[in-house]
Amino acid sequence: MYIPPAFKEDRIDVLHAAIRAAGPATLVSMTPEGLFASHAPLLLDPAPAPYGTLIGHLAKANPHARLADQSVQTLVIFHGPNSYITPSYYAAKQEHGKVVPTWNYVAIHAYGTLEMFDDPAALLDVVTRLTEHHEQPRAQPWAVSDAPDGFVQGMLRGIVGIRLPIARLEGKVKMSQNRPATDHAGVIAGLRQDGQDMVAEAVIAATGG
Repeated sequence: MYIPPAFKEDRIDVLHAAIRAAGPATLVSMTPEGLFASHAPLLLDPAPAPYGTLIGHLAKANPHARLADQSVQTLVIFHGPNSYITPSYYAAKQEHGKVVPTWNYVAIHAYGTLEMFDDPAALLDVVTRLTEHHEQPRAQPWAVSDAPDGFVQGMLRGIVGIRLPIARLEGKVKMSQNRPATDHAGVIAGLRQDGQDMVAEAVIAATGG
């Protein structure tokens, strides 16, 4: 990933927090048929240090798990807050007009060799942990144990577990750091006005407000 110095993020705790807050990840693997991509929610286990391990599952019918070349690394992409940035946000637009649109975004790339497993106990653990992670904010969280055990066991037979020990981790946080300080306030205010509060908060975090 191309990362200009102003946008480079290499603090592992920050990258881990962004991964946990992200939605489904994009897995890209080399296969005998060329590149193959799948989309799936993944858990981050912090062990082993320093980068941790990504864990999740794919449908057993998905050829990704069967065809992924384990002699080369798989790329896993996580996307964070992002938004179009109009030149109208910038104070510089009024000063000299030499401004153009851009896009603010957070992107994290994790690299490692994809491993597969089909042990029922391990699959149940992954499904349970994923469910607990995403149900936790709800007032009345649903649990895997709410479904009949026979039904759950049948569903587990239709998936394959995936594990990716992270060998390399890189992050890009492009949040107007390259703009003059006079433009930061305009970007933050404009994003809030346009309902992009999450991106506005990311700009504040990246630029100091």
